[in-house]
Amino acid sequence: MENSNRKIISRRDRPAKEPLSHELIIRTAYELLKEQGVTGMSMRKVAKALDTGPSSLYVYVKNFQELSSLVLDYGLGQMVLPEPKQNSWKGNLFGALNTYFLLLHEEPGLAELSFSTIPRGTNFLRLTEYILATLLEGGVKSRSAAWGVDLLLLYVSSVAYERTSRKKNGNMQIADIKEIFQSADPVLFPILFSLGEEMFSGDTESMERFHWGLEVLLHGILHFNK
Repeated sequence: MENSNRKIISRRDRPAKEPLSHELIIRTAYELLKEQGVTGMSMRKVAKALDTGPSSLYVYVKNFQELSSLVLDYGLGQMVLPEPKQNSWKGNLFGALNTYFLLLHEEPGLAELSFSTIPRGTNFLRLTEYILATLLEGGVKSRSAAWGVDLLLLYVSSVAYERTSRKKNGNMQIADIKEIFQSADPVLFPILFSLGEEMFSGDTESMERFHWGLEVLLHGILHFNK
């Protein structure tokens, strides 16, 4: 017997789905990146999240590489760079690099993407322009500034990726690595054994070691200024 009390829900009563667009695809991919990492934002998974087929995405993005570039640049849009006249040129430079690091550290997927793609969009260009401007203001010549910005951004990305990947993937922790170094044969590795504590020194919370690395890179850029 047919149930006459059954409620029929018309499709017209369902919430309207946001139309597929370039912006929606990037925003959805970015949310998947934050939740699942780079593997979570495959074309197939993005399409599934949007309740469409992968072929529909190619109308708006050429391929996964382009999507990755756009997503990374979208994420970089969260950065708030120091006002140019707020600090010295060096203070502004390190402030911008610190902002970039914190974003990559807080959003592990972005750190991973930063090693596999070049952002496509104005946010990455804005960061690069800012760093170049501060270097030139500090007396760095054009070629050294152009080469230096690449080194500085690569250093920040590498440190951020190392920290986030170790935490996310459950890789060997600092304590485990420290134990390996400190248990090294003092006869075969005398220097390594004697510097066992120094190898792992540096306050992590204040990012003392990270900032020391920035100082070393900047000193080198200024020294080999051409």
